[in-house]
Amino acid sequence: MRARDKVSVSALRSALAALDNAEAVPVGASELRGSALEQVPVGVGTSEAARRELSERNITDIVRAEAEERLTLAGRFTAPAQADRAARLRAEAAVLLRVLDGPGTLD
Repeated sequence: MRARDKVSVSALRSALAALDNAEAVPVGASELRGSALEQVPVGVGTSEAARRELSERNITDIVRAEAEERLTLAGRFTAPAQADRAARLRAEAAVLLRVLDGPGTLD
């Protein structure tokens, strides 16, 4: 962020969001219906839910999938007017793959 590398920041933020989504616990249908007001728990932490623990393999797979998704989408942008968007997606994929393949990788 300090280097103001917008492509890297965008790619890393997107990957972090994907990891955050993967840690989320699915909400059951019964929880979506709600409860009577007098049955709703009150207080600090009552709305907190335990998050899933991702293994290093899960994290690697998610980040690699994010990179592959960008490369696939970039391949679909073939019109000259879409060249900038395709180049940005390829650059974002390169950032994510560099993070995975660089020193101190998650594999």
